[in-house]
Amino acid sequence: MKIEVIELPRLLQPHHLPGRAVVVFDVLRATTSITSALMAGVQEVRVFGSLAEAETAAKAFAGRRLLCGEQNCLMPPGFDLGNSPGQFVAKLHCGATAFLSTTNGTRAIVAAKSAPVMLAGCLLNAFAVAEALVAIGRDVTLLCSGTEGEVSIDDEIGAGAVVHRLMLLRRCDPSEGALAASSRFAAAMADLPAALAATQSGQNVTRAGLAADIAFAARLDVTDVVGEVKSDPLRVVRRGVEI
Repeated sequence: MKIEVIELPRLLQPHHLPGRAVVVFDVLRATTSITSALMAGVQEVRVFGSLAEAETAAKAFAGRRLLCGEQNCLMPPGFDLGNSPGQFVAKLHCGATAFLSTTNGTRAIVAAKSAPVMLAGCLLNAFAVAEALVAIGRDVTLLCSGTEGEVSIDDEIGAGAVVHRLMLLRRCDPSEGALAASSRFAAAMADLPAALAATQSGQNVTRAGLAADIAFAARLDVTDVVGEVKSDPLRVVRRGVEI
């Protein structure tokens, strides 16, 4: 199993997607929020490259829906929820369909939508993602979302956690970038909340008054829920659950 880590969506090359299993990371916060939503029983999370697209689709949806998103870390006016992973509660949101657009994470999913298999990864489900990748059996591309076009260390820590666990589960052929991500995770593992808080994304979230999101996102291997991306419409559902 070959493993590559791609630091930004714009660095994707033609060979990074066909025939491979792709995992998208936006640890602070989109893929953590997607995972949390599925943990709370949200039926599916439909993802969009812009707030306007999400809003239009949500308005046209006849079922029970949640319009979610962020702009400069904060919930846009008129939306039901922002992009905080702790906002999803089973007794309120179980069975709903979420419509989500974020600055970085959902755009990364859109950028990789041609991949034959795509998962949503974060620290919460790092080991479960690694197990899913072993079961899938394809070469792996771990795609970091970045922060406004710049490399995001929190995403590299998340990708590194999956590399670290994959290397425990089976023989792998990690690229230099994958090994570097694994080392970054290993260095951060002793205090993941502090490591995430020190990143640019962590500082942005803290300035927005959302430091609790960092503590939520820093929890390692707390769920076996793995989101898998499906097409038409582009959405994330719980892997192994038919909808």
